[in-house]
Order: sequence, then C-alpha cells, then structure tokens
Amino acid sequence: MLALEQLKECLQSSGQEHVLQFWPELSEEQRESFLQQLRVLDLPGLRRHCEGAARAAAAPAARLDQHIEPIPAEAIGSVQTSDETSLEHWRNEGLLQISKNHVGVLLLAGGQGTRLGVPYPKGMYNVGLPSNKTLYEIQAERIHRIQELAGLKHGSKCTVPWYIMTSEFTLAPTERFFKENNYFGLEPSNIIMFEQRMIPAVTFDGKIILQGKGKIAMAPDGNGGLYQALVDNKVLEDMGKKGVEYLHVYCVDNILVKMADPVFVGFCVSKGADCGAKVVKKVSPAEQVGVVCRVQGVAQVVEYSEIQPETAELRGPDGELVYSAGNICNHFLTRAFLLDVSETFQSQLKQHVAIKKVPFVDRCGNLVKPTKPNGIKMEKFVFDIFPFSRKFVVFEVKREDEFSPLKNADGAVVDTPTTARNSLLAQHCRWATAAGATLLDVHGNPRVSAEDSPPVQFEISPLVSYFGE
Repeated sequence: MLALEQLKECLQSSGQEHVLQFWPELSEEQRESFLQQLRVLDLPGLRRHCEGAARAAAAPAARLDQHIEPIPAEAIGSVQTSDETSLEHWRNEGLLQISKNHVGVLLLAGGQGTRLGVPYPKGMYNVGLPSNKTLYEIQAERIHRIQELAGLKHGSKCTVPWYIMTSEFTLAPTERFFKENNYFGLEPSNIIMFEQRMIPAVTFDGKIILQGKGKIAMAPDGNGGLYQALVDNKVLEDMGKKGVEYLHVYCVDNILVKMADPVFVGFCVSKGADCGAKVVKKVSPAEQVGVVCRVQGVAQVVEYSEIQPETAELRGPDGELVYSAGNICNHFLTRAFLLDVSETFQSQLKQHVAIKKVPFVDRCGNLVKPTKPNGIKMEKFVFDIFPFSRKFVVFEVKREDEFSPLKNADGAVVDTPTTARNSLLAQHCRWATAAGATLLDVHGNPRVSAEDSPPVQFEISPLVSYFGE
C-alpha cells in the first residue's frame, strides 16, 4: 500500500501535484478517504491518461468517408426481409440454446439518470405505465417468460443468468432495489452485479479535476469498460461454471428490449458468428446514431460525426439509404470471443472523448458548477471490439418493436418517458389487434387503428407474452 510520500512523488512525476493542494485543510477522516481513492488510481499510467485526453479533445473529428462500405448482404439477417422458414429456424435454435442454459444476458447499467433528471439509476425509473412497472421489473419479467417458453418447448427447467454491470454510482442503489423487490421472483444467485472501473475527469490542459478538496472527479470508463470489468470481477469464470456460451448485451434504457431474444441468438449461432449487432433502419440521413458498416474491410460503428452529409445521404437502386444500419447497443457475443478480447485485444480498444460540464473546486476551495463544458471524460464503447471479430453479423429489426430508449426528461423532442411509454403501449395494442381484439377509446367507441395516438392505455405483462405469442 502506497504511503503519502510515495503518492506525492507519483503525482508530481505525472504533473498532477495540485491534487494535494488542500491536504492541510482535510480532517483525518477526509484524508483517509482521499488516500483510498488515490491508491486505486492507475498512478503509473496517470500522465499518459491525462495527456492523451487533452490531445484527443484537441484533435479534429476523423472523417472516414473514403474508407467505408456497407456490411455485405450475406452477413445480414432481417425480421422484415427474411422468409418465415428462416425466422422460425432461428427462433427454434435460440430456444434450444436457452433450454440448455447456454444463454445469458448482460445489462449495461453504469450510467446515471442525469439527462432524465433523476438521482437514481435509470432501471429504477417508472415511465408511467398502467402497471407502474419500472424498467428493471419489465426486464426481469421478460427473463421469466423466455425461460418458460424455452422450458415448455424442450421439456426442461432452464435459467438465463442476468449479469448487471454497474458503476460506483449505481451499484449500491441497484443492489438495494433488487433486494427490496425480492429480485422480482428470480433466483438471487442468477443475478450477478459487478462494477466497472472509474477514471479521472481532466481539464483541457490535462489536469485532474478536483470535485472536492479531498475528492477527485471520477467517471465510469464508458460501456466499453465492460471488457476490463469482466476480468476484474471474474465474470467469464462464472459464465463458464454456469455453462453460458452466448451472451446478449444491451443497455438499460431501451423499454422494448427483448431479453435473450431467441431469434437474434439463433441467427447468430446458425451463422457461426462470434459477434453480432442488432440494428434498426435510420429514420433519416441526419439521424444522430452510429452506423454499423465496414471501415477498410473491418466491421465497425461509425459515428454520425465521422461521415459527411453527402455520404450519409447516399441511396441504392431501391431508394434505401446505403448506410442505414443504425446502431442500438444491442449485441451478441460468444464467451470464447470475450476470452479472446480480455486476453489479447484489451489494450487495443479505442478511447473516445466526451466533453462535459464537471463541477470542481477552484484555487480558493470554492465549489463551482460550470455553465459550459470544462472537462474531458474518456470512454470506451462496447462496440469497439467489432474489428476483432472473426465472424461478424448484423440483424435488422423493426424499430417500433425493439427500440425506444429513455434518455431525456419529458419536454425533450425524443427519447422521453412519454415516447417510451407510448412505444410499449402501441406495441401491446398491435399484439391485441393481431389476436382479434377490438380496441375501444374512453367513450367505448372502436379505435380505427392500433397506431392511433395517444395509444389505448392497454398493457400486457411480459409474464403473459414475450413477443406477442
């Protein structure tokens, strides 16, 4: 364990001696807490991290237009264009793998609900459904149902383990929430929560930001911190013990996510893929989502800021956008590929710059809440491993059935509690209509269409139906 003098030397050699400027003013308790935080930092790599962040923030955005091409047709499956025989084959393959306990789900839940305006993890959010269910409860019930469907089809009792990556901010409240809700009826030993690493936020000139006299401003290392966290917390070993060979990875905020989707899993397994991405068609060339494509022959997600408008607007002979495969952070990964990543490719993962407003203490020790961005948070993205895949595939799904993220508070134009709630209710209205039901408005009059807005306040529990069956 490093003593204070050693920490001082490390900080000084990294050009970060200002971190201890308020040391004389701290109480013994504050000093001990600060020392604990400093000791878990990657001190030898501190200078590299800070200088790299400053360089990256100052660098112009990359333009990749001349290097990109669409994913080849043979590596793409689609809910809309694939024939019913193929879809049924993939669904059966997925249910078979689930019945054998070979499939797990992994939830990326390290972010805070800052943009949503709540002081707790997004998974605990109630979007205002008739049932008042939170995102976590909806997801837990989908796990219940898919286990039941696979078990009924194959005459077995099966388990889909739920791995939940949290951060320093979200671990304790998430653990408490699950415990208070009796793990939503799931077996606690099959819900594995673990924490991703935190890294310091830095100024534009590469100095660590203090958010208190004895506290460094820290941030999760992005959802791409998953791969280091799997190693840190021995999650791959747990998957091996449980027999999990395939992992479905998703973000907490998508209210329509299909947990361990058997069609997606079955498609990827049937294709012999080690890595797969679900995508939705972009609604317009300018939609601000990353595009799944190839860069110099290698699968990658290209951010909307990395291609020129004229490239984004390119259309094929059928009038469809050439680069239409919108990334929705919904992925298939084999355990074997994850082992490869952790052992071989970890150090090669790209770092991304996020420019943020980071509260800090000034030289006089006063807390300042900046009105404009003042700091850099470096992140890795979960899709940064695509280029290392040996067999990468893409599966296109309908946006209205599978993607409605919750990111902003009501009042924003998109991705709000209202849009998420209405997406789910509209889906359930479509299911009911397809099953022969007639939807009525509040006056008892038949609705002309299940797509009428606002949708009928009609909700189907995931315990009853997983995808409209």
